[in-house]
Parts: sequence; C-alpha cells; structure tokens
Amino acid sequence: MSQKIASDSMHINIEQLQQELNVEQREFNELQQRHFKVRAKMALENEALRKSFRGASDFLMGKRKAVFPDESALSALRDRGEAIRQHSLANLPELLERLEKNLTANGIQVHWAETADEACTIIHDILTANNARTVVKGKSMVTEEIELNHFLEARGIECLESDMGEYLVQLAGETPSHIIMPAIHKNKAQIARLMHARAQTSDGSQVPYTEDVDELIGNARAILRDKFMRADAGISGVNMAVANTGTLCLVENEGNGRMTTTMPKLHIAVTGIEKVVEDFSHVPELLTLLTRSATGQKISTYFNMISGPKKAGELDGPEQVHLVLVDNGRSRIFSHPVLKPTLQCIRCGACMNHCPVYARVGGHAYGSTYPGPIGQVVTPQIAGLEKHGDMLSACSLNGACGEACPVRIPLPELIRELRAEAVSPQFTDAAAVSNATAVQEVMGRGAKRTLGESLIWRGWALTHRFAPLYRIMTTAMTRGRGLFRSKAAAALLSPWTDSRSTPQPARRSLHELAKARGVAGQYQNNTADKRGDNA
Repeated sequence: MSQKIASDSMHINIEQLQQELNVEQREFNELQQRHFKVRAKMALENEALRKSFRGASDFLMGKRKAVFPDESALSALRDRGEAIRQHSLANLPELLERLEKNLTANGIQVHWAETADEACTIIHDILTANNARTVVKGKSMVTEEIELNHFLEARGIECLESDMGEYLVQLAGETPSHIIMPAIHKNKAQIARLMHARAQTSDGSQVPYTEDVDELIGNARAILRDKFMRADAGISGVNMAVANTGTLCLVENEGNGRMTTTMPKLHIAVTGIEKVVEDFSHVPELLTLLTRSATGQKISTYFNMISGPKKAGELDGPEQVHLVLVDNGRSRIFSHPVLKPTLQCIRCGACMNHCPVYARVGGHAYGSTYPGPIGQVVTPQIAGLEKHGDMLSACSLNGACGEACPVRIPLPELIRELRAEAVSPQFTDAAAVSNATAVQEVMGRGAKRTLGESLIWRGWALTHRFAPLYRIMTTAMTRGRGLFRSKAAAALLSPWTDSRSTPQPARRSLHELAKARGVAGQYQNNTADKRGDNA
C-alpha cells in the first residue's frame, strides 16, 4: 500500500521531479568545470556520498579477499599476469601489426586513430556510410575517454548505453564514477526518481515509480530489449584482442554486450592499442585476475569471442565488424622509460576499491574518465599535466593501490614520478638521465612549477649545504616563531595549511638544546683529545 501511495505521489509531481533532476544535472555540469580541490572539498562535505563509497569499497574488498584465500597462489597469479602484460608491451608494435593482419583475414575491418577526435570521426564516418541513425553501445571506457556519445549526438545520431550502470548515468546526464560500476554513487531511491522521470517505455509512457531493485532492472531491460531490436549499429569495447588469431574478447555480466554485438547489422569495436595479447594461452590468467579483482567473481557471466562478421548459414551476428584502435597518447606513454607500466592496466578497478582517498571523495571529484589511482596516472599523461596535474595531490602514498593491482603496476612510484614531472622542467629519474635523448616527455611537463616554490626549495637546499646559513635560519625561526601566527604567514603557507596544521618552530633549536645539556662540550672535548693523540 505504501509503495502504491509513493508511486501515485511521484506521478502527480512528475513535472516537479523532472525540474529537480534538471537542476541536479546543471549543478553536476557546473561542478565538473570547477577546480579539483573545490570538487574534492564538496565531496568530503557530502555525508551520503561518503557513506555510499565507503560501503561499496568495503564490500568489494571483502569479495576480492574471499576469492583469493591463498596469498601465495594470488602472488604467483599476479606474477604471471604481470609477465603477460609486460610481454605484450615489449612486443607491442609487432603484435599490433599481427593483430591487424589476422583481423583483416577474418573479415574485420581495422582502423587506426591517433587522437580522440580522429577516432570519433572514423566511427561517425562508418555509421554515416551505413545510414545508421540509432546506436546501442556496450560498456567501454575508451569511448567515454574520447567522449563518443557527445560527438555522435551533436551530429544527430542517437547513442544509447546498454550497460545498466552506464544507462543510468546517461539518463542523469552525468559521467561514470567508477570503471566497473559507473553508477556506484547513486542509491536505489535516486535511481527510482531518475527512471520514473526520464525513462520511457517503448509506447512512450513513463516508467512506474518503484524502489524495488528487481523491478527497476526489469524496467530498464524491457526498454533496452526494444532498442536492441531497432538499432542500426552496435558499439562495444574490447577487453583483450588476441593477435595470433585475430579475436576480440569481451567480458560482461548482463548480456547486453552480447546483444550489442550480435543484434544490429553493424558492429564497431573500440579499444586502446595496449589491449592486445599475443596468444589465447595468455587469456585465462588475465581473465581470472580481471573478474576476481573487479567484482569478486570466479568468472564473469558472459565471455564473448568475436572473430568476424556473420558467415553464410549462421543465424545471428553482424554483417560488418569494424575495430578502431585508439592511440590518444598511448604511444607517448609507451615511449616513456619510467611510466610505460601504466599500459599494463586491465581496467579492473581494484586500485580504486582499495584507495582510502577514493573512498572518501568518490569518482567525480577527479573530473576525469578514469578516477582513483589509475586515473591519477593515466589522465595527466593523456590530457596533460596543465589540466589534470592537481589530481596527483589526491594521494597519501599509502601503497594500497600498488598492493591491490593484479598485474603489479607500481602505482605509487608512477604517481611520484608524475609529481616530479609536474614541477620540474628537467627529467628527474636518475635511471634515465644517462639516456636523456630517449626520454619521452609527459604532456605539460613542468606546468605546476611556480617561481615561489622553486625559490623556497633552492633556499632550503642552500641553507642545508652551508652550516653558517643553517644556524642563521634555525635561530631566525626559533626567535621569530610568533610570526607564524600572523596573516602574512598564513597567506604564504596556505598551500600547506589548507589541509594541515600550521607548523610551529620550537623555542630552541636542537643544537642549542644539545649545547645547553653539554653535548656540544663533550663533542669538542672528544675532538680535542683525538687531535692530541694524533699529535
């Protein structure tokens, strides 16, 4: 009875509900235009958001731990996964050429895109050439990265997300907040409001209001099934592309990805160039690591292998299959001697689930397609340190992400390297200094370097090189300790004190305290005795 009353009430106020959602969408878009620190601060002040992410992180960490009860077995599996990904990267150019050759032999048309705009243009041209005006799209982080939906919609092509989480995020006019669970930031009441106000059934009527999870999923499934039947084309991502056989592997749980790749006459797969593996023998380890690290499943519900368009006598499948291989900065990452392991990522999201910072601020605070630790490593390298260098500060370097990564990406080390790149115009990694000509710079290198900070660190280095200067500095700080409470000092130290306590110098320096207790005298006496012995 109470559910029926709620439904009638929501139906009566549908216009008001739609207006509220429009305001929320506008506020979200405005928030994404603001500085990273502002977004993070607002997220920290949202108790409901923090509760949702904390609960989700704890749940996912618990499930992952349950499917990896044997630490030694997990360590061995991670070693194999790391070796496979490093082998793929070590042979990446040759494997990509082999992949193209075998895909072409299988009847799959291969396209190369150097930039995001080029990738979107290629996809749009394929759709236009086939008179495709409606598209259903499987879950794909690369298409989120290149902002494909906006590109197609601006040119009059309807592009509907078929993954449940992605579908809800699209209805809300937002972006995913997690790699694996895009709508993790929403609770069932928010989803119920969203479905009732913005989703429509095939006959154009409003979806009934309900907070029953099964009914919500059923309503969305009915809408999507109708879209699958009518769509002109399907677009999907790729989890692994097998070079030796020319096979595209797609991992999913809902079955919508399979509908996307088989029901429409045209299928376009989109992937980053790093997703290639050499042989099918490399797939089981990566699949095991992916599903167990992502959602705590021993195996995903569906594992799709696409090896070509529909052949004569086959009952289903597309008439055309295209693969768009996207670079978008990956070659630059591949050429960097320190940051290259970034490309080992299998997009499982485990680093986010274990990150204490991500659990407190959520995904949208990062303002990028890839949030969390992997986002801090990937996004500045793709979009530049000028735009996304500030997110590197959202890390306490606790190391949880590195310990959780199933393919052993050294995420804390990569974050430190990018921090150094952001503030230094000179390459700082000692291992690569001797081969500086081979260094591939990160886009926007040195963008976060400031004159004031540079002078402070130069002064710090100078005073620690010369003892007289060091004594003058410590004496000045101890005698002028009261000045640290002044407004001028607060303004100067604000980058540090905005989130930390104001440093307060001691009344006396360590050298002064030691001298007062006779330590310095003993040292001088010992030195004098040694000199006498030497004489």
